[in-house]
Amino acid sequence: MSSSKEPARKKYRRHDSESDSDNDDKYVPYIPVKERKKQQLLKVGRIIQLTAEASTSAAAKSSSENEHDEELNEEVWGRKFNISLLDQHTELKKLAEAKKVSAVEKQLKEEEKILESVAEKKALMGVAELAKGIQYEDPIKTSWRAPRYLMAMPQYKREEIRDKLKILVEGDDVPVPIKTFKEMKFPKPILTALDRKCIKKPTPIQVQGIPTVLSGRDLIGIAFTGSGKTLVFVLPIIMFCVEQELRLPFIRNEGPYGLIICPSRELAKQTHEIIQYYCKALQQGGLPEIRSCLAIGGVPVTEAMEVIQKGTHIMVATPGRLMDMLDKKMVSLSVCRYLCMDEADRMIDMGFEEDVRTIFSFFRGQRQTLLFSATMPKKIQNFARSALVKPVTINVGRAGAASMNVIQDVEYVKQEAKIVYMLECLQRTAPPVLVFAEKKQDVDAIHEYLLLKGVEAVAIHGGKDQEERSRAVEAFRKHHKDVLVATDVASKGLDFPDVQHVINYDMPDDVENYVHRVGRTGRSLTKGLATTFVNKSTEQLVLLDLKHLLIEAKQKVPPFLAELCSESEQLLEVGDTQGCSYCGGLGHRITDCPKLEAVQSKQASNIGRRDYLSNTAADY
Repeated sequence: MSSSKEPARKKYRRHDSESDSDNDDKYVPYIPVKERKKQQLLKVGRIIQLTAEASTSAAAKSSSENEHDEELNEEVWGRKFNISLLDQHTELKKLAEAKKVSAVEKQLKEEEKILESVAEKKALMGVAELAKGIQYEDPIKTSWRAPRYLMAMPQYKREEIRDKLKILVEGDDVPVPIKTFKEMKFPKPILTALDRKCIKKPTPIQVQGIPTVLSGRDLIGIAFTGSGKTLVFVLPIIMFCVEQELRLPFIRNEGPYGLIICPSRELAKQTHEIIQYYCKALQQGGLPEIRSCLAIGGVPVTEAMEVIQKGTHIMVATPGRLMDMLDKKMVSLSVCRYLCMDEADRMIDMGFEEDVRTIFSFFRGQRQTLLFSATMPKKIQNFARSALVKPVTINVGRAGAASMNVIQDVEYVKQEAKIVYMLECLQRTAPPVLVFAEKKQDVDAIHEYLLLKGVEAVAIHGGKDQEERSRAVEAFRKHHKDVLVATDVASKGLDFPDVQHVINYDMPDDVENYVHRVGRTGRSLTKGLATTFVNKSTEQLVLLDLKHLLIEAKQKVPPFLAELCSESEQLLEVGDTQGCSYCGGLGHRITDCPKLEAVQSKQASNIGRRDYLSNTAADY
């Protein structure tokens, strides 16, 4: 018997070629079958590697070695021929997918570089605040509180309301959505005035937007055209001004407390009329008078000065006239605590960005800032956030999407046949009808043609004086005229509730302008029709954007548009944003953006030039 301390015998295997007598002590460890196969495969791998090395240095090797390499090559090729066609196909597919992924990665890297280069280096803040490093941490406090039972509403219920109304929100501590004007605590005269306008319940942007503004929060509001964005900033500012007036009445030359900036004179005039309507209703209900003034170009400044001298609560202005009045110290923003920019992205696009930054520097303290638009690309949103304090972003539908209440008809019409065919299109719906054209001379030509054909038409564009523009819009609004022919000055924010048909005499260079034009019809849940003429003079990239916009809005895509496709079309949904992250167009990526190209070429042409007459040319 062996001792219990004897070590366990290991499994050994001797080489078959060696005899027991000669190599009694030459044992090798036992190798399992799986391990042996693995070693064989590694050996094959080394053979393949040797083959590759041999082929690169074939000229340096001797003839005998070359023969040996050929044998190895035969072995490798023999193995490849043994692979089934299905396996070969799978391998090729994987290689193709890997190449595709690398193309996507390349595109994203390129876009990232472009976005970095176009990102605004300067924040949208006042000069003094930037210089002193002033940073506001907390939003402005207000006395308004939502009803207690709504404040107690659990988070999941709030989310249910937002999901049902398709409201997307971003931000911290977002106020509760409120579904009636009464629960928003508006006084009886306001509720009666809303009733007279047949406004019974808030729209989705108002459900979330009005409580947010009343809470004192900074806001970026994005909703499709005709969704009632104006009331989101008009009603709260009126209530804030009533509160200020009741606490301490405004004296001579004091104010404004609230400032609303609009990109066009017509939009500023319309907003001012809405404010006056609700202020008058409050005064008739026994509340104090709220004075508002309108400061726009083309109108004598004395009209605004009369109100300012009495003490003004709300000022509605266009950037140019406001800058002029601030420079000449006709108005002061020392008590202004409420700033709203309507169609904010259009203002920044139109080159008012420097003016807006200058306007910000006239404020003497923290303000509540609100930005509204139907089309606001991510680039503008990120830039605008630099001026806001803990902002809440409210999105109803995709930024830049066309209203779903509009039937969009796109037709191929030759340039010379447009004006005659337009007359035919006017018969499709009852008046009033809006006709848009890109150029001022086209507007005048269409207007003249319609008058010759006996159509009651008026026209507006930037070349006409303000009195004529106001008269034309008023006549069209009161149904004294059937057709309004206009450039894009009438496309932003103007509300013509009865317009059933918009005709785009030509497709604008920018799909955002198309969205604004089409949005003049199908307002406040009514249905509308938009007819757009395109031909070979229209840019292909604009047509691609239009095609994808029609697909998104579930509209009929004409065959000539459906056939259009670009090389970059397969990369349209790459990354976080669909389409272009600079202008919001769905048919191209930022690498092909015509708008960005135009901006960069404009900047390049201005390099080295100095404006010796500008007020910023301090050295000269």
